[in-house]
Amino acid sequence: MIYKVISKSEFRKFIDALVRQNTSFGPRQVDRNTADEPIYQFMPVSSVDDIEFDYTLTTSSAKHFFLPFRDQLSRFSFQNSDFEQHVAYEADPVVLIGLRPCDISALNILDDVLLNGRYPSPYYLAKRKNTFVIGMDHLPLPDCFCKSLAHHTVSTGFNLFCSDIGEKYYLSINSSKAFTYLEEFQTEEPSCEDNCLMTRRRKLISESFRTEVDVTSLPSILDIEFESPVWDKWGAKCLNCGTCAMVCPTCYCYSVDEHFDIDLKGASRNRQLYSCNLVDFAVVAGGHNFRPKNGDRLKYRYYHQHRGFAENANQQICVGCNRCGRACLTGINPKAVINDLRMEKESCMTCVSPSPDRT
Repeated sequence: MIYKVISKSEFRKFIDALVRQNTSFGPRQVDRNTADEPIYQFMPVSSVDDIEFDYTLTTSSAKHFFLPFRDQLSRFSFQNSDFEQHVAYEADPVVLIGLRPCDISALNILDDVLLNGRYPSPYYLAKRKNTFVIGMDHLPLPDCFCKSLAHHTVSTGFNLFCSDIGEKYYLSINSSKAFTYLEEFQTEEPSCEDNCLMTRRRKLISESFRTEVDVTSLPSILDIEFESPVWDKWGAKCLNCGTCAMVCPTCYCYSVDEHFDIDLKGASRNRQLYSCNLVDFAVVAGGHNFRPKNGDRLKYRYYHQHRGFAENANQQICVGCNRCGRACLTGINPKAVINDLRMEKESCMTCVSPSPDRT
């Protein structure tokens, strides 16, 4: 890792040159919510003026640049009694600007699953290797709890990371490509004062978290509370819409289907993001559903987030962004569910308070 500092005016020149020469995406305001708060998304940008550097958090994560909602895996063409299959592992170079630490941590988790596992995905690899990631720190939102999961800072998974230290950005350069790009712009070695400002910035971010979730021994608690009434309580609220998985930066479950052209001369095999909360996720041949109840499906999503992956890779895949909690139409959020589980385990409760009515 190489560290530099750059003035904010020079940084804007750097970003402007980068986005004008490459297909680029950055945070932009797309709407306002019912509380008149801005809604941000990663959208195409063509100049530095298009980018909202002081944005809070995007509604959906950067996951969809690497795992599109629907993706064509292969294409078939039929001729007489024979066929040809075309498979392409291709991705155009893309620049992603302004990813928060928790979103970069989410990409690192997806890397563990889709690149470092026994069967790496060439589709994901093509997109990941052709994406230039610029991260930026930020003060947390009131309901963020990424600090509880140690994802409020990040040291890998990006090409360049920027920390706001007042009149300058403190740059962490993590690739030769980023170093080469920056050579054309005026940067300096960090001074003692810059290092002190960086330390204060990290301390400010750490101390600004208002939401904490105790995840100590959570995988074990999930095992103990496998039959807990907590799942019935929160499952009764779940609409099985799958919104939580769509906005989650680390949910990667998918289904595969095949579609034939109307003229029967071609077909395609497609992958589509899916959710374990959907009613038919665990349906097998013959129509049997291994998870027929709402509570069962909700439980297995939490098990995957906080238990199953932790056992295999020694980490939970939730990064604490709370996108699922904000997006849920009935107000199910990780903090409340985990607190209920911990409360029941610690107090040996045999029942829990009823959930609030749906609104």
